[in-house]
Amino acid sequence: MSDRKCVILGGGGHARVLIDCLRLSGAALPIVILDSDSARWGSALDGVLVRGGDALLADLREEGIVWFAVGLGQGAREKLFARGIEAGLRPVTAIHPKAIVAESGIIGAGSQIFAAAVVNSGAALGENVVINTGAIVEHDTCVAAHASVASGACLLGGVTVEERAFIGAGSVVLPGIRIGAGAVVGAGAVVTKDVAAGRTVAGVPARELN
Repeated sequence: MSDRKCVILGGGGHARVLIDCLRLSGAALPIVILDSDSARWGSALDGVLVRGGDALLADLREEGIVWFAVGLGQGAREKLFARGIEAGLRPVTAIHPKAIVAESGIIGAGSQIFAAAVVNSGAALGENVVINTGAIVEHDTCVAAHASVASGACLLGGVTVEERAFIGAGSVVLPGIRIGAGAVVGAGAVVTKDVAAGRTVAGVPARELN
């Protein structure tokens, strides 16, 4: 068991998967959760106490907790990551023991790669990226900071996913496609051409939504 005591920023379903990943991988020992929803304070998530909100970050640092992980799958990930850094904490990189990561893959600080996910040769992830359960990041694909690839999605070779983009569950992005910053690819979509920053696409083939 790791001696890296860790606070998780944000509770909920993603945090449960993260807690399991941290424990199984030994990347860190989840000690406490902070969440903005006061209704969760005092409860526990898989044995980890939801102690309060982000205002407690400074107190945790004084208590010797120096690591953090973001417990949200999308949305406020970038903001929570910045709060952890500003509080003087270090981001935990979590890789499930049943994920496959190529030796030549580059994994940014604070990224999370869950069970059955694959990151292939020459792929690169920025900081605070999520590669969710069963997702595939093929060779020479780049996923920039704070982006999320949902369960079962497949990014084929040479794809570029820019910052804060979201790739929906079960979607496929064809080779060499660029997904712009903050763009959203709907679940099950097949993306055959570039997606501009901030746009949302869905369908087979994927088309921009109004």
